[in-house]
Amino acid sequence: MNSPRTGSRPARAKTRNVARREVDPARVVAWRTLRAVDERDAYANLELPERLRAVRMTGRDAALATELTYGALRGRGLYDAVLAACVDRPLDDVDPPLVDALRLGVHQLLATRVPPHAAVAATVDLVRAEIGQGAAGFANAVLRRVAAHDAGTWSAKVAPDAGTDPEGHLAVTRSHPEWIVRALKGALVLAGRPAGELPALLDADNTRPVVALVALPGLTDPAGLVAGGARQGSLSPLAVTVTGALDEVPAVRAGWARVQDEGSQLVALALAEVELTGPDTGRWLDVCAGPGGKSALLGATVAVLRANGDVPEDASLLANEITPHRVGLVRGSVAAVVSATPGVVEVVEGDGRELGNNRPGEFDRVLVDAPCTGLGALRRRPEARWRRRPADLASLGPLQRDLLRSALDAVRPGGVVAYATCSPHPAETRTVVTDALKGRDDVEQLDARAVLARVSGGRVDAATLGSGPAAQLWPHLHGCDAMFLALLRRR
Repeated sequence: MNSPRTGSRPARAKTRNVARREVDPARVVAWRTLRAVDERDAYANLELPERLRAVRMTGRDAALATELTYGALRGRGLYDAVLAACVDRPLDDVDPPLVDALRLGVHQLLATRVPPHAAVAATVDLVRAEIGQGAAGFANAVLRRVAAHDAGTWSAKVAPDAGTDPEGHLAVTRSHPEWIVRALKGALVLAGRPAGELPALLDADNTRPVVALVALPGLTDPAGLVAGGARQGSLSPLAVTVTGALDEVPAVRAGWARVQDEGSQLVALALAEVELTGPDTGRWLDVCAGPGGKSALLGATVAVLRANGDVPEDASLLANEITPHRVGLVRGSVAAVVSATPGVVEVVEGDGRELGNNRPGEFDRVLVDAPCTGLGALRRRPEARWRRRPADLASLGPLQRDLLRSALDAVRPGGVVAYATCSPHPAETRTVVTDALKGRDDVEQLDARAVLARVSGGRVDAATLGSGPAAQLWPHLHGCDAMFLALLRRR
């Protein structure tokens, strides 16, 4: 096999004008998105839309670019194992830009209806134009080897034996790092779920999610969005799902409806509706608000309560964020809410760990949507599974505990703190809550399962949310991110 020259990781692949045929622009967009994810730790869900807008790509081409990008990211574990069996050197010795192109080719061959000859030819054209002629010959030879078998045959060839190494088998066939496979299995068991659900959970991570919108209260409503072509959501009473271009939805353009997973919507609604001891004075806090989706929903809810006379006229949400860039994102997220009800949301830059000291006992309702590994959102952010490491759990743990302790000091007696993470891992969920409550006899933990079931309007069965009192949502059971929620009330 003719091999391209390999070497150190290039900062940027060089384009060479030697293509024999016109290169498919959708494949170019997908490849360049993968390069941004690899080189700059970009997020595909942010990078890809920007690239599509930059080249004004819509319709079928945009759909193809999206399928190729997310498919290559989700299937990377299996695809890399297949490629390793088809090249004459360790895959790590092949230049990363070429590996990304090969992953796109393997995805087309093993997981799409693109004819094999077209998948090989289009990928070789891409490699020739973006990397070089020598690399194109290498890609042609490798992909022809891949095309010799289908996905099932390759899985049987390259995955460890399911009987002797079940977790290693799932890691390859379901394209998850093995440490995540083990972690999710443990999370299921500790949450009271059968370990036998693990394959279904991993499959759910590899299923492209529908796009859910939240209809911000007081600005729009789900019925109006459904009348405009959306579908009613399955969990949240404020949710609808949509297909097609979001910028064609008037409510999205106006900021009245926002993209938000239904699990995240339920977490915010649970905090907004959980029973307090004493009256709600309308002092609400989002400790780490970026990028601002939950702040927008909470702020809109406060505005409706103000209009109905259920909270004082000066009631508001304080949305705190520590980094200037994310402060800007929060301001953008709540802009429509603030425009409709001036002063209902105040966005500030600050360290959430200091709020308990600086503003003790001031707030009625406090949200801690803590920074986490994001292991519960792998279906929407598939690159996170390859980016995260077990050490991230240890590095994030102290921050999560400090933020929760600060929130418990910032909430008034009788008020409630919602601790939420987009991760089911016990080290980021139950253990954090247990540690934060050590030595405190002034906090009681409420049954978050009952509250979630109630705010969903019965769409969520409390029995599926774990052994309690915290609640755990699951992609394979509920069709949303694996959001964890604990509700803690100061005595």
